[in-house]
Amino acid sequence: MNKTLAILFCAVLLFGCSGGDGTTISATGTIEATEITLSAQSGGQVKRIIADEGQLVRAGDTLLIIDDTDWQYQLDQARGGYEMAEAQFQLALKGAREEDLIQAEANFKNADDDLKRMEDLYRAKSVTEKQLDDAKTRFTVSQQIWEKTKRGLRKEEIDAARARRDQTKGLFSSLQKKVSDCNVVAPTAGTITKRFVEQGELAGIGTALYRVSDLSLMDITIYVTEVDLPKVQLNQKAVVTVDAFPNKEYDGKVVFISSIAEFTPKNIQTNDERTKLVFSVKVKVPNPDGTLKAGVPADVILHVAKR
Repeated sequence: MNKTLAILFCAVLLFGCSGGDGTTISATGTIEATEITLSAQSGGQVKRIIADEGQLVRAGDTLLIIDDTDWQYQLDQARGGYEMAEAQFQLALKGAREEDLIQAEANFKNADDDLKRMEDLYRAKSVTEKQLDDAKTRFTVSQQIWEKTKRGLRKEEIDAARARRDQTKGLFSSLQKKVSDCNVVAPTAGTITKRFVEQGELAGIGTALYRVSDLSLMDITIYVTEVDLPKVQLNQKAVVTVDAFPNKEYDGKVVFISSIAEFTPKNIQTNDERTKLVFSVKVKVPNPDGTLKAGVPADVILHVAKR
């Protein structure tokens, strides 16, 4: 699940502090990286680890392989059930076989001829009424069988066969996905910043496997006062510096301005600072060379347009 990595949220040392000439707003925030915690979709023993911490990966790269032996057994069983249900459904659609129709028709015609003979014999007092009734019964039964054979299955019976087919297909498709999910792939490009499992360990469904972070574009959340908020606009340019590279400036821009006021973070030390209401502002900074690190404090200067 995508989320913003908030590591050791630092005290906002200078927030909503306008420059002396009112042309800048200075603030301090913590550098954050967008991260994904990749979890196991299929349970099993970790068979092979391919990617490790610090490695750059592309979307679709295989990172880890989970043993799929048990899933394969279940998949083979489900495949057999689905193929059987599909065959039964197709038989329901096609109806009776030609030879069954011929046999049913022949039995009906034979029973019809027998009944006619029995009626003639009964009128001639050559057979009993019981024998005539038996002939009528055979005629009725054979007639119904022939009619049913010609009509095929009822709509409800076909619908039931279709439902059984769809049910087994769903199970089969689900197990296909389980087998596929044993090959764990990167959902997006980024850098592996954490590996949570070792080869040979048993990973259950939902077990965290990797943390993949997009370090090419970093976020910094700063806070400005109500007085300075009107001076901040979306896409406003920002200059970012860090202590590790004091002579280097990073270009950023404002991508989010909160519309809800909040108290300054509780890790501000003075009572005066804790009671102020501020608005969060997110600045996005390209980091193509990877020099900006998540969790590091950074100073942000917003240039205010002259009015």
